[in-house]
Amino acid sequence: MTNPFRLEGHVGIVTGGGSGLGLAIAQCYIEAGGKVMVVGQNADKLNRAVAQLGDSATSLQADVTDAQAAEQIVDATLSAYGRIDTVVNNAGNHLKKPFGDTSADEFRGVMEVHVTAAFNLTRAALPALGKSSGSVIYLASMASYLSVPEIVAYTTAKSAVLGLVRATAAEVSSDGIRANGIAPGWITSPMTEKALGQDPARKAKIIGRTPMGRMGQPQDIGNAATYLASPAAGFVNGHVLAVDGGAVTGF
Repeated sequence: MTNPFRLEGHVGIVTGGGSGLGLAIAQCYIEAGGKVMVVGQNADKLNRAVAQLGDSATSLQADVTDAQAAEQIVDATLSAYGRIDTVVNNAGNHLKKPFGDTSADEFRGVMEVHVTAAFNLTRAALPALGKSSGSVIYLASMASYLSVPEIVAYTTAKSAVLGLVRATAAEVSSDGIRANGIAPGWITSPMTEKALGQDPARKAKIIGRTPMGRMGQPQDIGNAATYLASPAAGFVNGHVLAVDGGAVTGF
């Protein structure tokens, strides 16, 4: 009997795949038997990622906010592997700034990475995903549901991702394509370290608010993404999977 959690023969695209959560997602996808196109802006990070991931990974340096990037990513993946089974819209950025000091351009910049770029890549990949009966995974956040001061752009963007999950699932399921999301809580990653800075008291407060009493690891997100991409999740559609140690539930 075929293991429904395996991904042999599957090909995934992971944006923001050079480090952090994206790299962990790519690693887990490959460990399940798949191949991955890793997309990112930093050539050094991409080279290190591919060296770590091995022969089952290829990289493409691209700015996902560029108007031409989506088609380039899809074309490069089809050229390398001949198919696309999963698109993981993981690329992200973060802006910590008071509401009144956040400029329209700064706000737009966060929205473009988390929302517009994800829409563009998903749209470009739809024909290939339809052929493979594939799936789309959007990275949401606990900030999709909760907010704190000084992250108005990030909270708004991640809330919009929930709408993308619903809209994609509602419209493209008739073509055999599933769409889901993952809402990470506080996960140890470069972005988290940047957000927390050297503030052990804040980190302790965050852990204290998480029912499981710890921060998550990138592999927790990689495992969730691999599950959602796999045949085991074949009837999971329009769902946002919280991977937050119960943080939102226990808030």
